[in-house]
Amino acid sequence: MLWFWLVIGWIGFAILPWYQQEYGFWTLEWLYDGYPMYGDYSPAILQTIIHQKFWLLPIAVFLLAPLALIRAGRDHPHYARILISCGLGGLVYLVGQGFFVGISGWGFGWLEVMFGPLDVRQYGLGYGAMFVAASLLVMLCTGLAAAGAMRGDVFVTSAIGTVIALVGLFVFFPVARIFIGSFVDIDGNLSGVAFIRNFFDDSIWGLGCLAGGVCGVAWNTAFLAVLTAVSTTLLGLSFALVVTRTGFRFKKPLRVLTVLPIITPPFVIGLALILLFGRSGAVTQFFADLLGVEAGRWLYGLPGIWLAQTLSFTPISFLVLIGVVEGVSPSMEEASQTLRAGRWKTFVNVSLPLMRPGLANAFLLAFIESMADFGNPMVLGGNYEVLSTEIFFAIVGAQNDAGRAAVLAMILLFFTLSAFAAQRFWLGKKSYATVSGKADNGAHVGLNPGMRLACYFTAIPWAIFTVVLYGMIFYGSFVKRWGFDNSLTFDNYSDAFGIGWSEHGIVWAGAAWDSFWTTLNISAIAAPLTAAVGLTTAYLLVRQNFRGKSAFEFGTMLSFAIPGTVIGVSYILAFNVPPFELTGTGVILVICFIFRNMPVGVRGGIAAMSQLDKSLDEASLTLGANSFTTFRRVILPLLRPAIVAALVYSFVRAITSVSAVIFLVSADHNMATSYIIGLVENGRYGVAIAYCSVLILVMLTAILVVNGLIGQRRLRREDRVEAAPDKTAARNLREKHS
Repeated sequence: MLWFWLVIGWIGFAILPWYQQEYGFWTLEWLYDGYPMYGDYSPAILQTIIHQKFWLLPIAVFLLAPLALIRAGRDHPHYARILISCGLGGLVYLVGQGFFVGISGWGFGWLEVMFGPLDVRQYGLGYGAMFVAASLLVMLCTGLAAAGAMRGDVFVTSAIGTVIALVGLFVFFPVARIFIGSFVDIDGNLSGVAFIRNFFDDSIWGLGCLAGGVCGVAWNTAFLAVLTAVSTTLLGLSFALVVTRTGFRFKKPLRVLTVLPIITPPFVIGLALILLFGRSGAVTQFFADLLGVEAGRWLYGLPGIWLAQTLSFTPISFLVLIGVVEGVSPSMEEASQTLRAGRWKTFVNVSLPLMRPGLANAFLLAFIESMADFGNPMVLGGNYEVLSTEIFFAIVGAQNDAGRAAVLAMILLFFTLSAFAAQRFWLGKKSYATVSGKADNGAHVGLNPGMRLACYFTAIPWAIFTVVLYGMIFYGSFVKRWGFDNSLTFDNYSDAFGIGWSEHGIVWAGAAWDSFWTTLNISAIAAPLTAAVGLTTAYLLVRQNFRGKSAFEFGTMLSFAIPGTVIGVSYILAFNVPPFELTGTGVILVICFIFRNMPVGVRGGIAAMSQLDKSLDEASLTLGANSFTTFRRVILPLLRPAIVAALVYSFVRAITSVSAVIFLVSADHNMATSYIIGLVENGRYGVAIAYCSVLILVMLTAILVVNGLIGQRRLRREDRVEAAPDKTAARNLREKHS
């Protein structure tokens, strides 16, 4: 297959445009507007000959040298050495020349001193460069396999190399870029003074709240995150105990509530709270009229954000904790009661300590989600400033200070990584395993009456409150103007999703259609790519052993620990200038979704693949299949439900994401969540809620359709299994009567 990748490399070097196209590659405008002679449309080979970009010529050398290996193949005495040298050297040179020459000539002052001024410019790398880079990467991995890496398996070596390259480019490089950006002053120059000034700004670390004033934005964010993490963990534990340790009749509806945060845009809860408790909210107006007082604004600030985040993230804590609560061994609880400990002591001294990993994970998830949350503070923040919104205004506001935004993002990243470290320290190296290979037929100990009532009075009212909020969301979408004109209307939906007819056919007259179709298209593109990268990474982690495996796993999971706001800012800093000029395109949105959601696909793939016996792989390899064929024809078919689940999750998360994409959207590629934020800022709550309602229905439909297909497949198997006994019984009955 070496010849195939060499062909790919030469297509990129000699045929495809080398640089990024202003109107997009897939519009194919470059084909009929001056290709191949026009500078922006020329391939690299013509860039060197016609447009005097001489620094591109050495790339051809790295593509020419391996041609000598095609006839001899692996029998060539220097096969591995040539491929490794050409692949690694070509990649280093390709990336290096992109940084050395930019839109202003030389990228570094010392190059201009050495070689003099450069009149020729260079823009962001395009599909031609991407084809060449892919060719060089596979060339490098093939050489490493020929040298003995991964027992000579080219597919495994190439998969590892590809994942490392992608994670390095789209995770580590942006994080490094944001670190460097924190030292850039407002004029774009590196300055330690700028970092110190921004980092120690009183608006970040001030403690004025202790004297009746206002605290810095860092303390506000940390305090809010701790409050949210504590409240969601306690509520999630209450829900889990009600479902697993009581005889509550409506356990299934409680479980259904766990789906809601997955299919809900982040700021929907905030909008619903405004409909209830805002100055014109139903509850606020009711008590204002009843008591004869003026409607207050208590919702806008810390109380409102805390309430919204608790509502949003409690179901996530429940999902984490219910498995942990069910996993506590009943035999240990029975042993405690055998030793005459009561239910309360058994829970406190036996069950609760064994739940520490789940409690720590639930707390950590809620802490990170609160830190990264942008929608609820944007809608309900008032004068209570948090890091996510401050970062946003530092980028798009009047100050336009990327250095300050980078410093704020570094502080946000520091908080989340500190939470990870604190979690590991709290859990320590103790063992919490209670499930062994032996059967455990005992029953979990029920809750004592006092604790059972406490869980009931905590979880059930909260669940009812959540249902009421979602009811308000759909009801509010049919109201003309909440609080002023509560008459029912379809105007909100017609304004957003109106459809008309003309002589040319259907006219998408609604203002939201453009962002709606863009969101569906980008999410549909990102979902399969996210699932592919995640499942491939899971295959490497579960089925392969190689040096640096732990570091490899850490790198693939790092983006989970990085808040979406930090991802958005880092992508702006990393991909706003050559050689990777991606901002304003749909590609950067797809890439953001892939690496933002990849860790979930990795963990899901690991869980599903761990259930497949390795003997299946060994049997395939014994019969002569290579690793790629085994992965494609043996493992993937057995992972079909996991693949479908990964696709649905990636699709839904791409639609509901806001904290990262709010920085990356453009006029040509505006996402639904960004569009809804704009509606909220302009006070068009009815249209915003109508849009949210449509998104919820679209995502819920996708989930139900997929679940229905999986369930139908399972029922058909059962029908086939049960059909045989039915036919046998009928035949015996006929024989008896005859």
